[in-house]
Amino acid sequence: MIKRYTRKEMAAIWTDENKYRTWLQVEVLACEAMAKIGKIPQEALKTIQAKADFSVGRIDEIEAETKHDVIAFLTSVAEFVGPDSRYIHMGLTSSDVLDTSMACLLRQAGLMILKDVDNLLASIKNRAMEHKNTVMIGRSHGIHAEPITFGLKLAVWYDEMRRNKVRIQNGIQSISYGKISGAVGTFANTPPEIEAYVCEKLGLKPAPASTQIVQRDRHAEFFTALAITASSIEKMAVEIRHLQRTEVLEAEEYFSEGQKGSSAMPHKRNPIGSENMSGLARVVRSSALAALENIPLWHERDISHSSVERIIAPDTTILMDYMLNRFTGIIGKLVVYPERMKENLNRLKGLIFSQQILIALADAGVSREDAYKMVQSQAMRVWKEDVDFKSLILNDPGIVSQLGRGKIEEIFDLNYHLKYISTIFDRVFSP
Repeated sequence: MIKRYTRKEMAAIWTDENKYRTWLQVEVLACEAMAKIGKIPQEALKTIQAKADFSVGRIDEIEAETKHDVIAFLTSVAEFVGPDSRYIHMGLTSSDVLDTSMACLLRQAGLMILKDVDNLLASIKNRAMEHKNTVMIGRSHGIHAEPITFGLKLAVWYDEMRRNKVRIQNGIQSISYGKISGAVGTFANTPPEIEAYVCEKLGLKPAPASTQIVQRDRHAEFFTALAITASSIEKMAVEIRHLQRTEVLEAEEYFSEGQKGSSAMPHKRNPIGSENMSGLARVVRSSALAALENIPLWHERDISHSSVERIIAPDTTILMDYMLNRFTGIIGKLVVYPERMKENLNRLKGLIFSQQILIALADAGVSREDAYKMVQSQAMRVWKEDVDFKSLILNDPGIVSQLGRGKIEEIFDLNYHLKYISTIFDRVFSP
């Protein structure tokens, strides 16, 4: 299922081939920078540029013995380059390569995720415009409150997802920093101009100050942005799940020809896509916690963060790519039932206008406490006796004497609740 909604381009970022290719790019750029300041002979640089390569299989063989991935990588590269390989990695520490390349990989993944977010935003906007005036009941605590439109619900989602886009953009900026500052960040064997050259060529910025590593608060910001985005998707998915409940059935996931909902019950049509979103959001949130736990390391660095990042970097970005693509499809094909929305809207027999009666009584000079009692006494009868609220109000002498029958008739108008929908849409969707 994951493969169906995950783009091959996202998975390709995290292959060993791409990882080592990025490592090699960092190493060669460092050699170029060193040649510029005379630390590497120009002829040696030409050989490195022409011959530098690696074999993933060979790296695996060497690592099985050395138990060190960067050394295994460098040994494989040396077998391609020959004697001039002695200049590769000169003055660098492993994390110079690992952290700078990780910034490149996370940036690639983050930019791909941003495109996914744009696709979801477009899908939500399209459905919001379609249902701008599709009236439904708004709920608080799961109980009918007052009328809204389905388009308004979607506009709220759009606005939230747009904030998530900004968070992800900020997260990408935060992790787009490299470092070539050596074993404890002092540039003892590689002057700052080496770092500046490498980072510029890779589209990164040099970390203003680093230890042996780029500080992990940067990564935590990125993964937290993804976790918030996943939680927003789950929020929308949970709403779809509620709307698809049999007794509500105001909207449901598209059920394709030949699809099966249950191995036991042929009638079932379940919101499995939205439930999938809820489950995966938990996984993405756990990655944010892991990234936060990576911030406190011993002294200038320890290795406790490394194993975590080998899991959360590929897994979380691939999951976000999957979630965004799948949920975009869910929104685009969501089946909406306006007639059912109207039916549910009228289920409480007019109780949704109780606040307007309360406000009108207060405007007429009745104290709020007395007005509340007057309205609530009739509202409770609707709950108990299943009678029409408007009829009860029109037959209440105390309320009629204060408001008059004409005013009461005027109050029971849906358009009262919808008069600012266009204003809200302009605020959300206007450029």
